[in-house]
Amino acid sequence: MSPSSSSRSDTDVEIERSTDMEHSGSNGAVVDSPRSRDTARTSLDNSDRSIQADSNSITEDDDLAEAIAATTNGASDTEQMAPDASFEEAMEVMKSRSTPDMPEDLDGGIIFEHTYLVESKELNHLLFRPDSQFFKELRELQGTIDYEEQPWTWKSKDPPSLTRTCQYTKGASKFMKAVKTSEEQTYHKADGKNFVVMARVRTPEVPFGNCFAVVLLYKIIHSTGLSGGEESAHLTVSYNVEFLQSTMMRSMIEGSVRDGLKENFEGFAEVLSRHVKLADSVGMDKEQLLAPLQAERQTIIRLAYKYFCNFTAVSTVLFTLYVLVHILLSKPGPLMGLEFNGLDLPDSFGELITAGILVLQLERVLNMVSHFVQARVQRGSDHGVKANGDGWLLTVALLEATSLPPVSCGSVDPYVVFSCNGITRTSSVQLQTQEPQWNEIMEFDAMEEPPAVLDVEVFNFDGPFDLAISLGHAEINFLKHTSVELADIWVPLEGKLAQTCQSRLHLRVFLENTKGPETSMREYLSKMEKEVGKKLHVRSPHRNSTFQKLFSLPHEEFLIADYACSLKRKLPLQGRLFVSARIVGFYANLFGHKTKFFFLWEDVEEIEVLQPSFTTVGTPSLLFTLKSGRGLDAKSGAKSQDKEGRLKFQFHSFASFSKASKTIIGLWKTKSSAIEQRAKMEEDQEEDVSSVDLDDVHAVLSIGDVPLSKEYTLEHPIDADLLMGVFDGGPLETRTMSRVGCLDYSATPWEAARPGVVERHVSYKFNRYMSIFGGEVVSTQLKFPAEDGCGWAIHDVVTLHNVPFGDYFRVHLRYNVQSVTSEAPSSRCEILVGIEWLKSSKFQKRIARNICEKLAHRAKEVLEAAGKEIASAVSG
Repeated sequence: MSPSSSSRSDTDVEIERSTDMEHSGSNGAVVDSPRSRDTARTSLDNSDRSIQADSNSITEDDDLAEAIAATTNGASDTEQMAPDASFEEAMEVMKSRSTPDMPEDLDGGIIFEHTYLVESKELNHLLFRPDSQFFKELRELQGTIDYEEQPWTWKSKDPPSLTRTCQYTKGASKFMKAVKTSEEQTYHKADGKNFVVMARVRTPEVPFGNCFAVVLLYKIIHSTGLSGGEESAHLTVSYNVEFLQSTMMRSMIEGSVRDGLKENFEGFAEVLSRHVKLADSVGMDKEQLLAPLQAERQTIIRLAYKYFCNFTAVSTVLFTLYVLVHILLSKPGPLMGLEFNGLDLPDSFGELITAGILVLQLERVLNMVSHFVQARVQRGSDHGVKANGDGWLLTVALLEATSLPPVSCGSVDPYVVFSCNGITRTSSVQLQTQEPQWNEIMEFDAMEEPPAVLDVEVFNFDGPFDLAISLGHAEINFLKHTSVELADIWVPLEGKLAQTCQSRLHLRVFLENTKGPETSMREYLSKMEKEVGKKLHVRSPHRNSTFQKLFSLPHEEFLIADYACSLKRKLPLQGRLFVSARIVGFYANLFGHKTKFFFLWEDVEEIEVLQPSFTTVGTPSLLFTLKSGRGLDAKSGAKSQDKEGRLKFQFHSFASFSKASKTIIGLWKTKSSAIEQRAKMEEDQEEDVSSVDLDDVHAVLSIGDVPLSKEYTLEHPIDADLLMGVFDGGPLETRTMSRVGCLDYSATPWEAARPGVVERHVSYKFNRYMSIFGGEVVSTQLKFPAEDGCGWAIHDVVTLHNVPFGDYFRVHLRYNVQSVTSEAPSSRCEILVGIEWLKSSKFQKRIARNICEKLAHRAKEVLEAAGKEIASAVSG
């Protein structure tokens, strides 16, 4: 059955049914072939001539009419077969006549889908050859009796097709009693590798059995198995309930058919597994695809070979060997110049230069060896972390990258950050390579709602406060890729540098629902009902399937509601608005001109209710405003685009605006709040860790334990006591911290810690200018008088979160603010910084350099901004 068959009118279906009944008496002995056409026609002509010769009771006109009728009944439906024809020969004939087009799945959805380690031709013979052993065993399992199978015959169509009819009494099940069944099977495609068979099943004895027919579409598609390159066949069975008459019991019939088919195909799968090996668990199973990544794919020797096979290492080894051989061949010379026993100095500038080059090369090679050894131990913080909970589980296997762009220094230390539904996962850092290989697995905790997008960004590591532009980024839309595509996908990176170098990431992405589609759908709708305040009904499989095909969506996407409305543009366009768990879609068909687009819920920044106006035909409307740069695929349906690049979509003329707006706004708020809750949950977990860190800081803090280096010295024409106002928690501190990019800044009051020392806790976030990671800061500050009694000292112990290697160190900042004796009030400020290492890392030097530069500069900006605020207040 072609995809368009579901749209035929009841009249067309009834006509076809009548035609089938008319010709049901035409049968053949064995499989027919088109070459029997001439034989059949000759036989009919001879029969006509004998009738004309022997009968005196009919006229010539009657004879001619009878001959025409006989020809019509014989040649237009089925043709008599040659005795020597066979099923294999019929398949060869079908192969020459098959078209390359593959029919789409039927509207009811896929009821069975598996891959088997067998050639598609063999699987086709197993299922549909005459007197199949497979169906014998299936009949025994299901209790089918009175089975009659007619031979395959040619049915005259354009082109002709193979057809057979099977009649049997179906055994009783928990959904249906034993009933007589008629099944007509027709080949639609058989090109030697791909086979399509449509089965039309009638059960007139069941309640309302004359009102409908069940149509099944078997698709056997040739493929190459993922395991060892074996030949495999992908078998899918989709279904549709075709109604021949109007009935009020449509939904009940659809539900009963779906349940009955599920039960039947459970037995179908069981019997088929006895004959052919199931390949789903062999070639496409997530666990087996990821198993090689659990262990190291490359040996240490191979990795060392790849890492050290470069000019620096090879030339150093050769140069060193050359020098050693020279030393062995040379004889010791007499002492000359300032030499004495035990000290042999170079005797010429050439020897001095040679020794210097050798030392520099050896130093570089030793650094490479150190990096390699430490890289074997280093792992990403999220690699191998198992997911928790039930729901939508996302697993990402990061395999490798190719052609990453070089940075200014020529080397790249790449790592990857994945973000989905407010959750982030980070890979390890790879050393100095533009072709990194990670082989790491990141798992995301179970999500209640199906995710729509996975954001991927590749960075070059140069310290937690690296301001460099990322190496490239990409977005994986789960609605635009099938599970097979995601299981092994190369993602091109976007960005000026990445596009120039044609950089790509190799990923394996698996999205699975542990609760099952039915349970997940009902739980989601139940949750939405509380937010929307109205009952949301589960849509029929036919309606869901139509919605999925309309927007080319995966099978797990289900329709929540749809509304007739108009799209506001220069000329209003009447159509239908669809809302599902992840998208908002619009479809219109005006005189054959189709308009179709959709955008994601998470791309929506705001939904406004606009009052009735003349342009909206006196009806209220909904205005969707998307986030900047989002939803560009739906730009054709946008009403306008503002200066910030945000698309705006306006819909009006709803049949019931209050119901539609309440449902749509409720869904949007729930979707956006769900992402915020996930992000807040991550923040709460960090805060829990932060509270422990504060206790640790309080326990170990001892002034002078960490060596500090002076970074800046500033002088202000402001009294020291006034300048210390930036640390008193008042308006001056709030304004100053806001100016230097501290977000969500909060500080507790000063409390006595010990005699002469007060203590407080401070927390805030960095803006993106300060750190591309954002980053959260929790610090403990101690304030005490200066040693000479002419000022104050602030000792700040800073703990960083959500930055790479943030758990490896703490930063110690020291502000020394002293009064300067002069005619006008003035003060001198010293900024000192140091790092307390909690764990060892190969990036200690780089991190130390980066932090000392960035945080010391930020401390300088704080004091300068405070000075400007005080000067402005004094002058004002």
